[in-house]
Amino acid sequence: MSSSIDPEGSEITVIHELVDFSGADVLEVGCGDGRLTWRYAEEAATVLAMDMNGEKIERAREATPPSLRSKTSFVVADIGQVELSPDAYDVAILAHSL
Repeated sequence: MSSSIDPEGSEITVIHELVDFSGADVLEVGCGDGRLTWRYAEEAATVLAMDMNGEKIERAREATPPSLRSKTSFVVADIGQVELSPDAYDVAILAHSL
């Protein structure tokens, strides 16, 4: 998936320098159409990616590579309204969400 956001790849380079996704359960808040999700999901054990925009979530679901479908879930949700277990995820990512 190409993106006009971060065309140099700096964002994902820095994220990978700071975070080891290997085998991690990841929560992504504000995932939009999955543009960032695809750049780390292969390394993760599971990914729960959420966004309040249903159209973007639908695009992300449709664009999910077959190899990632069993471990990546996209949901329409507001993180302020979702209850998650404190130990459910190893990593949380918020990109362009604040």
